[in-house]
Amino acid sequence: MSPKGFHFIVEASGCGPVISQVDKLQEILVEAAKRANTQVWSVSFHRFPPDGVSGVIVISESHLSVHTWPEARYMALDIYTCGEDSRPQIAVDYVLEQIGAEHTHITEITRGLDDGDMLYYHSFITWEEVLRRNGEK
Repeated sequence: MSPKGFHFIVEASGCGPVISQVDKLQEILVEAAKRANTQVWSVSFHRFPPDGVSGVIVISESHLSVHTWPEARYMALDIYTCGEDSRPQIAVDYVLEQIGAEHTHITEITRGLDDGDMLYYHSFITWEEVLRRNGEK
């Protein structure tokens, strides 16, 4: 049986100042949802003093959420999609590029697996990446 969904948990370090900009971060996440071939249902973002941002995009295929700590240049990103046509990895890559992350730790969880017995489980893989800084090749 095909998995029910894919869940990406991302720790992004060395992020640019955009992670403190509520409107811009919201724009990035909405665009990521569209690039992932999902349907946006609801958008809610909020600033936490002094500069942190939390937000969620509810999609028909599940959700994208973000929490930022600009003072630490850190962002936590969570993307969960179901459906055969969604492309969550594209959303992850787009967000990381837009926020200028220097380093990431990513866990991909394959959700809703079963062996034909309707007893569901998940599996996961995890990896780290050092990303290029603007202008580096």
